This record gives sequence, structure tokens and C-alpha cells, in this order.
Amino acid sequence: MNTQRASLVQAVLEGVPLPATRAQLLEYAHAQEPSIVADLRGLPDAEFGRLDEVGELLTLRPSAPVPPEHDLPRPESGQPPGGADYLEPFPSDTGRVRHDAPRQNPPTKAIEQASKTLKKQQAGQGS
Repeated sequence: MNTQRASLVQAVLEGVPLPATRAQLLEYAHAQEPSIVADLRGLPDAEFGRLDEVGELLTLRPSAPVPPEHDLPRPESGQPPGGADYLEPFPSDTGRVRHDAPRQNPPTKAIEQASKTLKKQQAGQGS
């Protein structure tokens, strides 16, 4: 179990009278937040004097890895990488300016502005 989940379990158990046995923790958790009861079932049948002991034991217990949803494979498109140009040795549209390209190249403006600023800074240092 990860530390975030263990902290959540500890927060829910905050009002339980201590020391408490595993059975008492399960009973209290069932009354407060039934979703954490399953997390507590793996605890040893012992008496706990501090909630930190519970949290430590919960983090030591391995949990099954959950695969992230965004890493699931997507179905193949059937197209080669790069589209139709992948199959054509000398594509005709290579190097052409697209019809939707901007009229003024924004990086050029940025370079010109940076050059002006640099010249002003150098002029200020030399005087």
C-alpha cells in the first residue's frame, strides 16, 4: 500500500480509543468509512498503542500494482509512420511552405528583439 492511502486510513482512525486491537480498529473503521475496512484486514491480530504503528504496517504490506490508464496501448491506425510519405522515396511536398503557415515568422521577430536588447545591454556596459 502506498503512503498516501496509509495516511488516509490513519486519518479515518483518528478518533478510535487507543490502545486498540485489530478487531476494534475494524469495527471503528466500518462505522466511520467502510471503504478502508479491506485495508485493515491484513493487519496482524495484535494491540496497537499508536496509529503510526498501523500506518507503518500498512505501508510494509505490498499491494498489487495498478497500471495507469494513460499507458494502455491504443489500437493501430494501419498507416505507416509518417503517413504516405513513408512509402514515397522523394515526396513532392517536402520543403514547401504550407498554405496555413503564418506570413511573418514569429521566431524571426523574437531573434531581432533579442539582438536589440543585447546591443542595448552591451552599449550600457561600455559607457
